[in-house]
Amino acid sequence: MKYPDITVNLIGFNGNAFFILGKCIREMKRAGLGKEVQDEFVKEATSGNYDKLLATCLDWFDVQ
Repeated sequence: MKYPDITVNLIGFNGNAFFILGKCIREMKRAGLGKEVQDEFVKEATSGNYDKLLATCLDWFDVQ
């Protein structure tokens, strides 16, 4: 996990891909990560299908 100190809570929220991306980016900003790192995450997370998005979130953050 790249950023285990960043927790993204997705329980009980809409499973829409754009919502998930937005939630992850908000948590990255809150943690003080810069635009370069955010762009790297978005590029990786959107490089495939919905399962790739979820797998990337799990690889980068503590997802609950």
